[in-house]
Amino acid sequence: MLNSHSPWWRGTRGEWYVAVQVLLIAFVFLGPRTVRSLPSWPAPLTPASIVVGVALVVAGAGLLVAGLLRLGPNLTPLPYPKDEATLVRTGPYGLVRHPMYGGGIVLALGWALVVRGWLTLVYAAVLVCFLQFKVAREERWLAEKFPDYRDYQQRVKKLIPFLY
Repeated sequence: MLNSHSPWWRGTRGEWYVAVQVLLIAFVFLGPRTVRSLPSWPAPLTPASIVVGVALVVAGAGLLVAGLLRLGPNLTPLPYPKDEATLVRTGPYGLVRHPMYGGGIVLALGWALVVRGWLTLVYAAVLVCFLQFKVAREERWLAEKFPDYRDYQQRVKKLIPFLY
């Protein structure tokens, strides 16, 4: 186990992962959506883009909130599990191992479709790549803490229900 009294700036519990994630989320929702050199969003795709995007935003937000609520006292903004944490495998955690990350990914991609922003799609893709990296580290910590985590990994998808 890590020293729980290490200063936050050392990042021993994953503080830097959180800082980068917050920055990427800010770009998805607040960053420039496009640049002049990129083509406009195709007009024939706009209605479908908005409908699919809203559906993804709602589904992603639902998965994220369900994961947040089900985690209960185990919730921490850091990827390193709390010392007193228990492994949650029910509710949304029975569908995916990381419903908050998965929900955030679906929500970010949906938002990019709603705002029809090429750069927003790029930011969402970068967020997906970063969360893959963060999840890999978090899962190593979870496997160290919970002996049955490897079995859980084999049975339950990582981020997107029924897909991945």
